[in-house]
Amino acid sequence: MSYHEAPTIAASDAPRLDRDDRPTLRFVTCGSVDDGKSTLVGRLLYDSKTLLDDQLDALASESKTSGTTGGDLDFALLVDGLQAEREQGITIDVAYRFFATKLRRFIVADTPGHTQYTRNMATGASNADLAVVLVDARKGVITQTRRHSHILSLLGVRHVVLAVNKMDLIGFDGDRFAAITAEYLTLAGQLGISQVQCIPVVAPDGDNIALASTRMPWYTGPTVTAYLESVDVAGDISERPFRLPVQWVNRPHAEFRGFCGRIASGAIAIGEAVTVRPSGRRAHIARILTPGGERDRAAAGESVTLTLTDEIDVSRGDVLTAGAAPLVSDQLAAHLVWFDEEAMAPGRRYVLKCGTASSGAVITSLKHRVAIDTMAQESATTLDANQIGYINLSLDRALVFEAYRDDRQMGSFILVDPISHRTAAAGMIDLSLRRATNVHWQQLAVDKSVRARLKQQRPCVLWFTGLSGAGKSTIADLVDRRLAELGRHATLLDGDNLRHGISRDLGFSSAERTENVRRVAEVAALFVDAGMIALVALISPFRSERETARHRVEAGEFVEIHVATPLAECERRDAKGLYRKARAGELPDFTGIDHPYELPQAPEITIDTSEMTPEEGCERIIRYLQEHHYL
Repeated sequence: MSYHEAPTIAASDAPRLDRDDRPTLRFVTCGSVDDGKSTLVGRLLYDSKTLLDDQLDALASESKTSGTTGGDLDFALLVDGLQAEREQGITIDVAYRFFATKLRRFIVADTPGHTQYTRNMATGASNADLAVVLVDARKGVITQTRRHSHILSLLGVRHVVLAVNKMDLIGFDGDRFAAITAEYLTLAGQLGISQVQCIPVVAPDGDNIALASTRMPWYTGPTVTAYLESVDVAGDISERPFRLPVQWVNRPHAEFRGFCGRIASGAIAIGEAVTVRPSGRRAHIARILTPGGERDRAAAGESVTLTLTDEIDVSRGDVLTAGAAPLVSDQLAAHLVWFDEEAMAPGRRYVLKCGTASSGAVITSLKHRVAIDTMAQESATTLDANQIGYINLSLDRALVFEAYRDDRQMGSFILVDPISHRTAAAGMIDLSLRRATNVHWQQLAVDKSVRARLKQQRPCVLWFTGLSGAGKSTIADLVDRRLAELGRHATLLDGDNLRHGISRDLGFSSAERTENVRRVAEVAALFVDAGMIALVALISPFRSERETARHRVEAGEFVEIHVATPLAECERRDAKGLYRKARAGELPDFTGIDHPYELPQAPEITIDTSEMTPEEGCERIIRYLQEHHYL
């Protein structure tokens, strides 16, 4: 098979695909729906002549049956591979394509334009050195253009090609092009995007893609291909301090221990000293092993296995460092792009993944949300899907990281919902919060163990969860009385009562419910630290909040009690008349009616008061506490 010859490029100009010395540029295409992203990528593939004859024949055939160009070559079909994309004429997934010219190799990520696929766009942009932002000449800069550009800015993409497409549909109007570029350059300046090249194009016809357009003589700048071939996106990552996030500890036998990973920045040589973070232990490099053999030196971007001169403890998630110390903290501030359909709420628990490290994480506060249309910072308590904000994060353990502006690999993370395992958000670390290093836990002479011995009991939290009217407070009150009869020290934190005190300022939105649970969990943890048994009777509808409460105390100190009375029975009782009001629409966001309740997946105790009396439920809990040596 031979490579096709596009009519606009001579065969002698075809790239030599067997050359390995050409630099590689990774770029992403983004923009709104139907701006022509896939068509532009397809045209780049076509004009670079990296399509084989059978691919070109297939394109011609599919253009007649599945295309949207009236039988002409539909270049978008070269990229839109999913059946749903073919049927709808849109891009849903991220499509990666490879092509080359005489001067450079390219890896392009064609990303979707629909708002609901913003996570896919962020994924494609996360490894890009440059972005091609398409704008429909008829529409100009719109909200999705601003959203994508803001994400590019957060992701550290500083080189942008603004491709103003469909110039033929506005009569190749140079004044319209100038107005669009002026508006976008203002936006880019606000976002800190320093390098912008604006190019008017007609993607299906190839105007200003590989060759200069004869229909727009007023434009004298480079074509898209020429600019991509010449732009300098080289960073200083190899000049930065050495960082190697440890991905795997290679221990094939007792005589070898190697630490594997990809060098994130800097360089290292045999004999140089390294520090293991966060532990701070030091050693020297003994050997550097690569897929191509043993080396004396390795640099950023290379995958290596390092051995050390000293036997020190190094695990996956640790970072081998040299030079200036990285940031190490369990409290940080970050920019966040929210992906999940379920809104972000401060206080919920997530799993943070940064490089090879993982940690439990809680969003402690949302500092502001970005109004995409105006770029203004606005006050908010939550983020909905595809919104951008600035947050504070609290982690279960210290994380080794860099500010994202200094190191994209060491400064980026994702948040994963621990229940659904969905990727909830992508984040870019801005800074370490000082309080993480300035505030220390004060060691006290009389601690929890001393107080527990004095009370002759094992402290714990008994967390009663269930629908309104299930019987949580009734059973908790009975248990509290039985513990008093047994001479045990306990306290009951009832959800309704707490709403008159520490949570009197909170309503019943998802964010406020989350904050209510967080406050109660903190108070319960204080009682456990005092050696007491804390009984909490709280609807606490979300699993993630209950998991956050569980992690506030030590393993074995949290007993989840699901009062699993069915909704029909709870509604039949309706002692407070709440269900009647909710059904009448007088009480919105009522749990079980128009607000969800997430059932516990593995509670320590389950009690259904439609099948047993509250007294029987109480005795079951007391037996559990005795059998597990809490009493």
